[in-house]
Amino acid sequence: MADRTEQLQALRQQIDHIDDQILSLLNERARAAGQIGHLKTGILYRPEREAQILRRLRHDNPGPLAEDTVAFLFREIMSACLAYERPVRVACLGPRGSFTEAAVVRHFGHAAERLCCDSWEEIFRMAESGQADFAVVPVENSTEGSVGWTLDRMVETPLQVCGEVSLRIHHQLLVKASEIPLDQITHVLSHSQSFGQCQHWLSTHLPQAQRITVASNSDAARQVGASTESWAAIAGELAAEPYGLTVRVRDIEDLNDNTTRFQVLGSLTSQPSGQDKTSLVVGVENRPGAIHELLAPLAEFGVSMSRLESRPARTRLWSYVFFIDIEGHQEEPRILEALRRLREKAIFIKILGSYPAMVSA
Repeated sequence: MADRTEQLQALRQQIDHIDDQILSLLNERARAAGQIGHLKTGILYRPEREAQILRRLRHDNPGPLAEDTVAFLFREIMSACLAYERPVRVACLGPRGSFTEAAVVRHFGHAAERLCCDSWEEIFRMAESGQADFAVVPVENSTEGSVGWTLDRMVETPLQVCGEVSLRIHHQLLVKASEIPLDQITHVLSHSQSFGQCQHWLSTHLPQAQRITVASNSDAARQVGASTESWAAIAGELAAEPYGLTVRVRDIEDLNDNTTRFQVLGSLTSQPSGQDKTSLVVGVENRPGAIHELLAPLAEFGVSMSRLESRPARTRLWSYVFFIDIEGHQEEPRILEALRRLREKAIFIKILGSYPAMVSA
């Protein structure tokens, strides 16, 4: 027993020594980041640089920590070091606790300043006016499809896509009284897409409850927090604590791989990171064979396409624009040539941005 106590004491002293070294190195890193800030103007955050760091650390990680754990820890370190000069300001849908806010934390870390907005339009305006450095908006969900309003607004905005976030969506049934029987819940509040993603569960377990559609999941949590105990909200776990709610039932989504893809918008242009995507929107004439001709240059230059989606053009009746995601950065020679050929065939083309492919964390 004495030997075990001595071993524990020695290991604890070793951990204390390691912690002191980590603390010293963290502050040394923050000072180095501060020196970079004095040499640069504008936003210190560079999406391609962060992606390169995270990929290198994941690749070089010897263990025993998992690669995702290492990426998470270093994202938070980079977030804190950026905040040493000034936190990155990111506009997202409010109120507090939305899935969009969770996507901001996933991409920028907890040190980022989240500017929670009342509407998607306000999110765009905040970033376009410079009140926010970046905006995070959803573009598609794996079960409910694309977010049409966001796509339409991206055709008009001067902002560039400079990052992406894929967030696994887990819906929680949030209530004020954790032990309330399900058959006593009279109203359920949530966003329309969340109702669609939890339709089977609701029909099975809460057939008696009236469904009330609100602007966002976090707004549902806010309203339930101010209501009676017979009301419930469908929202993410992040929305529980700010409004004094608890999770009554976890993960009530009908599909367990329900994922929403967000894009990060800003005024900066992301440089090549070595593993990138490019998003664009293209308009073509409404005639037979137009789509085939549009995609031919991508095949000719070996450009992989990961997304093709049509939306009605808001300028002409029965006309469409196509949102396309391709693998590679717009500055790569083969991408440049493919885009040049695309411009010859399209009546309208806008490069929404090139950005690093998401690094898991």
